[in-house]
Amino acid sequence: MRTPRARYFNTTGPCGPQHHYMVPAAQRLPQARVLVEMDRYFVLHAPRQTGKTTTLGALASELTAEGDIAALMFSCERAKAAGDDVAWAESLLLDSLRQAAEWSGWPQELLPPDPWPQVTPGGRFGAALSEWCRRCPRRVVLFLDEIDALQGTSMVSILSQLREGHNARPEGHPFPSSVVLCGLRDVRDYKVASGGEPGRSNPASPFNIVAESLRLGDFTADEIAELYDQHTRATGQEFTKDAVDHVF
Repeated sequence: MRTPRARYFNTTGPCGPQHHYMVPAAQRLPQARVLVEMDRYFVLHAPRQTGKTTTLGALASELTAEGDIAALMFSCERAKAAGDDVAWAESLLLDSLRQAAEWSGWPQELLPPDPWPQVTPGGRFGAALSEWCRRCPRRVVLFLDEIDALQGTSMVSILSQLREGHNARPEGHPFPSSVVLCGLRDVRDYKVASGGEPGRSNPASPFNIVAESLRLGDFTADEIAELYDQHTRATGQEFTKDAVDHVF
């Protein structure tokens, strides 16, 4: 039999508990689950390499495993190449969404429709999400990672479509119950990018809908100690308190 690979400290991409030492995702961002369960739309922002993708990926898996929600995280990074070309950006986003769903291992009934609805560019992304939610037997929750990749007019269009779908939900129109934008910027920056004013509530701003803007914090001293304790339990190598404090 193949010898199990030793876990290690990972700082070059998303972490997984089977390969890496890591703090449980729910422990780092308990507010996110509460907001998802309240069907809220919100922003998660933090600098790079702080664990945003790892945290949301773990939350998506946890929510889906519980049986009431189909929670999917996908990256918007491909859409950066589209610039202001809204139609191209929508196509790239929907391709990334479909690929993430297919790689998830979900049963067929949870997967998005194939093909997507054919509608006018500038409305394709919202129409696709609406059709998916209409068919899916579970509440759909969507995590848009690397949302900062969207540029100019494409950013405005996608945020506008999310706002439109969000506001149509009370009338019974199907749309994701919760949407999380994950990136480097706070919600006020998305308001500016989409034509709104950062300092006031503006009904015309596509992202006036965001309930919260969460920031993923730095590791605490206790979390650093927990990570090194995982390594100690796995290898027997011990670390003094001075060493852990120095790392922190």
